[in-house]
Amino acid sequence: MGSKIEGPSTPANRRDPYEVLSVTRDSTDQEIKTAYRKLALKYHPDKNASNPEASELFKEVAYSYSILSDPEKRRQYDSAGFEALDAESMDMEIDLSNLGTVNTMFAALFSKLGVPIKTTISANVLEEALNGTVTVRPLPIGTSVSGKVEKQCAHFFGVTINEQQAESGIVIRATSTAQSKFKLLYFEHDANGGYGLALQEDSEKTGKVTSAGMYFLRFQVYRMDSTVNALAMAKDPEGAFFKRLEGLQPCEVSELKPGTHIFAVYGDNFFKTASYTIEAVCAKSHEENTQKLMDIEAQILRKRNELRQFESEYRKALARYQEVTDRYTKEKQSVDELLKQRDSIHSSFTIVKPSNIGSASNLSNGSSSKIAGEESPEDGGSDGKDKSGKKKWFNLNLKGSDKRLI
Repeated sequence: MGSKIEGPSTPANRRDPYEVLSVTRDSTDQEIKTAYRKLALKYHPDKNASNPEASELFKEVAYSYSILSDPEKRRQYDSAGFEALDAESMDMEIDLSNLGTVNTMFAALFSKLGVPIKTTISANVLEEALNGTVTVRPLPIGTSVSGKVEKQCAHFFGVTINEQQAESGIVIRATSTAQSKFKLLYFEHDANGGYGLALQEDSEKTGKVTSAGMYFLRFQVYRMDSTVNALAMAKDPEGAFFKRLEGLQPCEVSELKPGTHIFAVYGDNFFKTASYTIEAVCAKSHEENTQKLMDIEAQILRKRNELRQFESEYRKALARYQEVTDRYTKEKQSVDELLKQRDSIHSSFTIVKPSNIGSASNLSNGSSSKIAGEESPEDGGSDGKDKSGKKKWFNLNLKGSDKRLI
């Protein structure tokens, strides 16, 4: 009921992220990742339920890593510090193991409504993997395995590849026809004999299934972070289109070496088990698709750069459009006012007293009124006799005259 949402939300007092993770500005991405994993496990709420200070340290570690693990955010911080970062755009991750029932229900509801909610991996799973105490089932290349995994638990698989397969490229995909939420994880062999988390992909709904994939094809591939789009939509609905490709983030690992590699499917449903099918594919039999993926990744990157430029042009045009529409409104009001003044001036050219203007208003410009006492040909005379009975020329009986003409 009183549980907290943990993740890279902005700490009350922000420290230098390099200092928090005990790394230097010259540290590599892998060194930063390794430092983060150790500290995240050390301060994870699962292991420090009665220590609120550890919870704050975990939040600080996660926040620091969210900056240094993103090349663009790291560049911004290095150039101008925290001021260059939009703290509101930082992604929020929820630790399901630390949520009460009510909060879990709210998170599940928002997820059902389509709001992307990122969740952390249980510290128990990560610690068991580091200790090497997990059960690893074989997943040969060209095969698939189906199963059901409990929430906040993981099924581990070992994929063994040879040199030819490593050269051709490997794809690991997991799908769920039940549209379960899960994570696809990749672990690297740790020096202590265990497995350290290296990559994770959250399942996304694609058509009638949810799926996640990792593509080790010896060229840079990208994953889409849907939370970036959701945050952009909430912040600027009209400009969200220009941010659709900003969620593209490069995958840290693009190729695998010969040997056995460890993958896992992590149950990420809020209440029930997650059903899945995981498969290991060698790209040798999909050379055409591999080339297509390489081409489309390049096109998407070019399009992202084009959208960034187009956004600037669009916003300038939008500002100009607003400017001309405002002027249109003002000019219309100005013209209406000028014409109104003109009509007022026209009406001032009269010998009729203002009190009689209403009775003479039916006279057209330049017409003369009739003299008092003068009768109109169409009106009755002063004696009031009705002359409507007088025959008009078109009412005359011309039958007799017609006969004489014949």
